[in-house]
Amino acid sequence: MPYIVDIRNVTVSYRENVALHNVSLSVEEGELVAIAGPNGAGKTTLLTVINGLGKLLSGVVKVFGIEVNQRNINQLRKAIGYVPQKLNIDPRMPITVREVVMIGRYGKIGLLRKANDNDKKVVDDVIDSVGIRHLLHRPIGHLSGGELQKVHMARALAQEPKILLLDEPTANLDLSAQKSILELIEKIHWQKQLTTFVVMHELTHLPQNCGRMILMKNAKIVFQGEPQKALSENILSEVYDCPVKLLKTDNGVIVRALTNA
Repeated sequence: MPYIVDIRNVTVSYRENVALHNVSLSVEEGELVAIAGPNGAGKTTLLTVINGLGKLLSGVVKVFGIEVNQRNINQLRKAIGYVPQKLNIDPRMPITVREVVMIGRYGKIGLLRKANDNDKKVVDDVIDSVGIRHLLHRPIGHLSGGELQKVHMARALAQEPKILLLDEPTANLDLSAQKSILELIEKIHWQKQLTTFVVMHELTHLPQNCGRMILMKNAKIVFQGEPQKALSENILSEVYDCPVKLLKTDNGVIVRALTNA
């Protein structure tokens, strides 16, 4: 059985900046993969390549066993849900939560098609799965950060994707909202039987069913393996170019950079 994502020797450059350098990665269907590393390491570009939007200088990307190219990418992307760091919906727009989630459904059926009863049922099911029914008629600009992130996850899930890409879904959220989002990621991953990629800004909490951790630095993958092995003071100190101390607590592992070596 082919890998659901198979990246071979891929290099991506934006003008003079190399965003990925000779990166290879093979992921089986059903995996939950966490990706971490310092700013500019190539984490977002890796998601972009999986989503078919990266312009390759070299290498091959296969998704669902099919080599990605300009002829098939629009069709392939209908089965990929993507929640980027920065979302393009203006919070001042007079648009409700339900309408935002429905936008995701049009990513599946096409903008020129009218949503039928099945499409509306899919949206309703996603709304219940994510737990935002109480927000349905609220304007998008009236939500907290955690609520807004759930809405955008629901928008991505309305496509009924097989692959879910989440770029720093807990960034700028308080601890309670972070916990809620991570629990939701775990629930949705198994409930929908997805292959999930999560770029993590904080390493304090990882989804409990995360089977693989990828650490990136200088546009390369420098480690991939079990999260327990990735959470090593020596490995993280090398990745982040500073001494790191791990503190184990009842709620997980706290990663702290040391100011004095």
